[in-house]
Amino acid sequence: MTEQIHTMLSTEAIAGRVRELGAQITRELGGESLVLVCVLKGSFVFTADLMRAIDLPLRVDFLGVRSYGEGTETSGVVQITQDLSRPIGGENVLLVEDIVDTGLTIAHLIDLLRTRQPRSIRVCSLLHKPARARVSVKIDYLGFTIEDRFVVGYGLDFAEKYRNLPFIGVVERS
Repeated sequence: MTEQIHTMLSTEAIAGRVRELGAQITRELGGESLVLVCVLKGSFVFTADLMRAIDLPLRVDFLGVRSYGEGTETSGVVQITQDLSRPIGGENVLLVEDIVDTGLTIAHLIDLLRTRQPRSIRVCSLLHKPARARVSVKIDYLGFTIEDRFVVGYGLDFAEKYRNLPFIGVVERS
């Protein structure tokens, strides 16, 4: 079985949208400081580009989670593989996710972070697949809404492959 990757979102389209999101976040936070919480592993490329597009005092922390394993379907069980390195109490938090599909992972993370008493929690996701939603979550800053296809690239993987692609692509198997 061979795999081919077909471009869904180009490198240029992603870069343009990330700049727009950064400008919107900068405007809406009006000079306040921010903690970007990057959800590992898939969001690290998006977070790196997004933080450079935000003109605010900020710091970045990382939260490792696993819900997919080796397959293409979420298990529905969210496992924390790496916790934040510093407290977020009293901070404005921006939870940065690569993709929201079922909503289960992001809903779990929002609940988890709320227990740590941040000043605010907002969600920024590069991608949203509403066709797969099982719980409703508010995405404050959204890159793109996509159809129900399994996507890779720009940090997203299939069994740890394809994260290094500079675009978002669809895996076609033949």
